[in-house]
Amino acid sequence: MADAGSEAADALTLIENLPGSEQHRCSFSPGWSVRAYEDSLDPALFEAAFCFRCHEVRMHGTAVPPVLGTQFFDADTPAAQALLALFRAAAP
Repeated sequence: MADAGSEAADALTLIENLPGSEQHRCSFSPGWSVRAYEDSLDPALFEAAFCFRCHEVRMHGTAVPPVLGTQFFDADTPAAQALLALFRAAAP
């Protein structure tokens, strides 16, 4: 079993490499999100919430410029499918 640090690093690498996409319609129902904090747990540096149906990721937090708040990714690519598998494996 991988440790939490390597799982987080793997997830961030996959997120960084997600190819862009156009918006799809589904009313944004994210099933997965990632949060990053500094040494304290408040406030979050960022949270990225992923919807694999509409291919949208919404980000907010102190480290997220407003222009990056809504982005789109190609959920059918190997990187996106690997990220989804990582999320599912980490779910209780």
